[in-house]
Amino acid sequence: MEIYSYSFLILLLPALSFVILALCGMKMSHKTAGLIGTTSLGLVTVLSYATAFAYFGADRLADGTFPTIVPYNFTWLPLGNLHFDMGILLDPISVMMLIVISTVSFMVHIYSFGYMHGEKGFQRYYAFLSLFTMSMLGLVLATNIFQMYTFWELVGVSSYLLIGFYYPLKPAIAASKKAFIVTRFADMFFLIGILLFGYYTDSFSFSFAGDIVMGQGTTPFIEGNAAKAMAAGAFILPTALVLMFIGGAGKSAMFPLHIWLPDAMEGPTPVSALIHAATMVVAGVFQIARMFPLWVEYAQPQMSIIVWVGVFTAFYAAAVACAQSDIKRVLAFSTISQIAFMMVALGVSLPGHHGVLDNHAQLGFMAGMFHLFTHAMFKACLFLGAGCIIHAVHSNEMSMMGGLRKYMPITNITFLISCFAIAGIPFFSGFSSKDEIITACFAYSPVVGWIMTGIAAMTAFYMFRLYYGIFWGTENVEAHEHHTPHEAPATMTFPLIVLCVITCGVGIYTTIAGFAGWGGSFGQFVSAEGTNYTIHFDTQIAATSTIIAILSICLATYIYKGESQPIADRLYRQFPRLHRAAYKRFYQDEIWQYVTHRIIFRCVSTPIAWFDRHVVDGTFNFLAWGANEAGESLRPWQSGDVRQYAVWFLTGTVALTLILLAI
Repeated sequence: MEIYSYSFLILLLPALSFVILALCGMKMSHKTAGLIGTTSLGLVTVLSYATAFAYFGADRLADGTFPTIVPYNFTWLPLGNLHFDMGILLDPISVMMLIVISTVSFMVHIYSFGYMHGEKGFQRYYAFLSLFTMSMLGLVLATNIFQMYTFWELVGVSSYLLIGFYYPLKPAIAASKKAFIVTRFADMFFLIGILLFGYYTDSFSFSFAGDIVMGQGTTPFIEGNAAKAMAAGAFILPTALVLMFIGGAGKSAMFPLHIWLPDAMEGPTPVSALIHAATMVVAGVFQIARMFPLWVEYAQPQMSIIVWVGVFTAFYAAAVACAQSDIKRVLAFSTISQIAFMMVALGVSLPGHHGVLDNHAQLGFMAGMFHLFTHAMFKACLFLGAGCIIHAVHSNEMSMMGGLRKYMPITNITFLISCFAIAGIPFFSGFSSKDEIITACFAYSPVVGWIMTGIAAMTAFYMFRLYYGIFWGTENVEAHEHHTPHEAPATMTFPLIVLCVITCGVGIYTTIAGFAGWGGSFGQFVSAEGTNYTIHFDTQIAATSTIIAILSICLATYIYKGESQPIADRLYRQFPRLHRAAYKRFYQDEIWQYVTHRIIFRCVSTPIAWFDRHVVDGTFNFLAWGANEAGESLRPWQSGDVRQYAVWFLTGTVALTLILLAI
């Protein structure tokens, strides 16, 4: 346990960075503030990698699993039989998330030196980055559901601050409020689920079983009482888990709670790479994975909810992405679709025949976590590449781009590699993870398998539509005459290269390992059962998905690579309503606006407000009026006039005398 004694620094360093920059940042130069934030994240990254090497390099337990280690845990708030704990929990998925969060955050900190150069509020920006990173790290290291929820809300607050960074602009303010309100609405269900779970199980633990190595002096966990919950009703635990899933669906932008994510692109582009590609939006996926043993044990039928919400969200987001012209919004809807892939993967991870729980039957768990890892790297690269492009042409619209490959060779190559990865082409990281998801889907249901294969084809199509629209196609000569595009500075291209190297390195090894049956792939570290799982690709499914992805890329190349796009123009003329509907996100914002203003506000909020003003306020106003009138009536009795008191005294004396004589 002593080897993990430094683990508290992983949370402390970004917290200190936030405090220093928030209190003293305005007295510092931009360079000093940026160096403080970046140095702290560099140290966190080193500590995270040291933790990963120490954890995964240690001996496994007798049953072949990695131990769950809790180096720190203390009681924060005692509450009867329950107590709210704060601590650090290390297991395969939390250690894997340390790598993801620290790597992407560190790259974003370096990248922001160039992208945010000269921006007003530079110090405030780095303070918010530190706050967000600390919050996300606290979320994945949480030892219990309540601690997870605490940092979950801190993630929401910090994302609100970062999305609204350009607060003088009304769209940024509207986007930050929209993200905050929608995710808070979903978090209400998460909180209800937590309270329901804690009340009936007497615990906030993530599971009711498992060997846990506790550090010296740490507060032991309260073992959950599943029997009590089941005695109260078989629906208790499934209901609590589904309510928590709604909270996760809001954070991970699942339909219909996805509406905040596209508008969140109003924030700085590096923020989109950190929050809306690699970290915050996968919090919902991590929540399901963290509580996966409970889902499998007590809510298997309800896992179909996760599957079909994910399937529909993936298709919807892919369809919308095909019609967007803002490059950041294409990537935003691509993120929604890919997060849905991860959700589907977790949902299809049911026990095999005769209820047997094993890594093969629950392939989706490993595949979903693997895709979380690979997607974080190549999607962060895509968002940061988009930032380089916007930095060069000063616009998000593809119509202002075209032909940029000759001006931005590094951005072009890294963007192309990331597009190959997300399209699922062999020897790029996205192939290995997405192929395993599709394999798990076919094992669950051929219908789901073919639907997800089709959505994967749509992904390849719209991503290469985006690529050709930016780097090929028709160059906007008029716009480029006024401002010649140029490659981004080294502080911005270096993170692209690093993320691209990770994407290629992981892709090459895992592709070869998957076909050759080598060990050492992702399944060695993270699997449903926790034991070593050697990935073996299903050759038929791999070949089918690869051929379909290549055909989709060829179709996008045929339509969008040329100087003109007559086929695209003809399709637009033939299906203008469909194109406009997809461009307008199938009017989801308008539907929500109608539901909230015309139904909720008018039919629910207005009557409640009337009842509050006239009944509740009226009742208390009446009580206040009655007390005031009583006081006014009694005031003459306390006038302070001694002669009046003497008159009342004599009058009372006479009255009492007469009463006594009469008796």
